[in-house]
Amino acid sequence: MTGIDERLERVRAGLDRIAPQEAYEAYEAGDALLVDTRYAAQRERDGLIPGALLVERNELEWRLDPLGSHRLPEAVDHDVRVVVFCNEGFASSLAAESLQRLGLHRATDLIGGYQGWRAAGLPVRLPQGTAD
Repeated sequence: MTGIDERLERVRAGLDRIAPQEAYEAYEAGDALLVDTRYAAQRERDGLIPGALLVERNELEWRLDPLGSHRLPEAVDHDVRVVVFCNEGFASSLAAESLQRLGLHRATDLIGGYQGWRAAGLPVRLPQGTAD
C-alpha cells in the first residue's frame, strides 16, 4: 500500500506539468484548453480564469473523453492539450492522470492551481465586491 503523498509523487513524475505563464501563453495561442475543476463555492469565493471551461471533478472524464456520449464540444480528439487546474494544484494532478488513462496523452495540470495563476498576476475575473 502507498499513501496519497507517494501516489501524488508517482503521478506527477508521469506528467509534463505546466507553470501559469506557460499555460496562459498556450491558451492564448489556442494550443490548450484550461479546465477548472474547483467546486462552485471556491469559484464564487476566489473568482475565475476567463475562458476556462468549468467542469467539476466528478464530471471530468465524461465531459472530456472524445469518445464519450456526454463530451463537451471542445473535446474534439485525443490530441487536445488539456490543462486541468484545481485550487492549489494537488487534485488536478490526479485528474490529469485520469485523463491520460482515457487516451488524452497531452493532459496535464497547472502548477500551483488557480492560486498560482492568480499569484502570477495573470488574468482573473474576481467576484463582485472584491479587489485584488
